[in-house]
Amino acid sequence: MTDQCETRQRIVDSACDLIHRRSYTGVGVAEICAQARTRKGSFYHFFPSKQDLSLAVIDELRRILDEQVLSPAFGRDVPPLRRLERFVDHLCGFQQGAMAATGRMPGCPFGNLALELATTDEAIRRRLGAVFAAIRTRFEHVIEDAVAIGETGPVDVRATAEAMLAYMEGMLMLAKTANDPAVIRRLGPALARIRIPPD
Repeated sequence: MTDQCETRQRIVDSACDLIHRRSYTGVGVAEICAQARTRKGSFYHFFPSKQDLSLAVIDELRRILDEQVLSPAFGRDVPPLRRLERFVDHLCGFQQGAMAATGRMPGCPFGNLALELATTDEAIRRRLGAVFAAIRTRFEHVIEDAVAIGETGPVDVRATAEAMLAYMEGMLMLAKTANDPAVIRRLGPALARIRIPPD
């Protein structure tokens, strides 16, 4: 990795950490630069605006989520509904790791940003929408596979996946509010029981 690439990655990593732990508006460029051990000139060379950085942060957090939670959880090596249980396990582990590092339960970084920015920044709203759509698609594949092998009866696949996504976000919000990842462990099993019947 070149020095420039390393500098850019340090900025993105620092911003991911600070924004996830605190908030978008609660973190300034100077603080990001200090944690990344770089100058403001370097920051603006890579990211002309804080919005540009935020889009890069969303992309990086999505990569981390896919690598640490989604891909290992949703592999087709186990039956469909077991994948949902494994997803809850990985999600809880991810949040426990973040809490161990910071002392706080950070919740869903995408949900946090959506609550903060979705009504004020269209580019960020669209990027977050793409992340949620990708997670919903993972749920859709599980549901389709579960129906195909008879683990569940006919359902509205899209609506059920959206309901699972909404439940996941609500569960993470409650866990964040309680500052306790055990909320995920307690409420998580219900995720696999969500069904929206077909019209």
